[in-house]
Amino acid sequence: MRIGIVCYPTFGGSGVLATELGKALADEGHQVHFITYQQPVRLNEFNTNIFYHEVQVPTYPLFDYPPYEVALASTMVDVIINHDLDLLHVHYAIPHASAAYMAKQIVKSKNGRNVPVITTLHGTDITLVGRDKTYEPVVTFSINESDAITAVSQNLREETYKSFAITKEIEVITNFVDVHRFNKKPFDAFKKVIAPAGEKILVHASNFRKVKRVQDVIKVFAEVRKYLPAKLLMVGDGPERPVMEELVRALGVMEDVRFVGKQEQMEEILAVS
Repeated sequence: MRIGIVCYPTFGGSGVLATELGKALADEGHQVHFITYQQPVRLNEFNTNIFYHEVQVPTYPLFDYPPYEVALASTMVDVIINHDLDLLHVHYAIPHASAAYMAKQIVKSKNGRNVPVITTLHGTDITLVGRDKTYEPVVTFSINESDAITAVSQNLREETYKSFAITKEIEVITNFVDVHRFNKKPFDAFKKVIAPAGEKILVHASNFRKVKRVQDVIKVFAEVRKYLPAKLLMVGDGPERPVMEELVRALGVMEDVRFVGKQEQMEEILAVS
């Protein structure tokens, strides 16, 4: 099949999952077209079945906020028509589901083709952002207009039905792990650098937003440190980092917490924890 995948290209879970899914589909022989505003962080290898299409957002003095959704829909239309896509799979409802609906209608009016759209809900697009009254009508409409809807957990499925007037079935397809990549491997040298005295290693990985409860992670670690020698690796970056660093100093655990920034090779970090 020829599949268009729309996602955020960042380190967030929806972008990572979408990229890994696209790579796995490409390995199975499908032609995968990523459509987003910059190359996804996990799209780091050459594959003859993978194509990347950058969304160019025009900037004019008239626009206080560049119209990304319109530019995205136009790029989708271009890729669907010129690469004869069989379907669109959009990850994260806002604004990808509504842009996909617009693109689908334009393609239908241009050449009569009906391109199916699958929307995958990932979490905060429903539980946080989507509930805002500013977005709710558009989110509800675009999800209902999708040809198939999936959610990454049973809880997210229930929250979606609770918060929006969804009239279609939402299928739960849980996030997956590449067991060939993520398995127990000996990284003794790396482990000794982090924990030279054999301390226990705890890991937190996220985009350091309030919803990830990163301050609770620090507080829990400070309690753990009262009972046993341990180190904490904070993987990622985001708006809460300055607050976290201040909290680490205030709790007196600065020597045992290491902020390692955004990391691609998560399997090596998790293998020593």
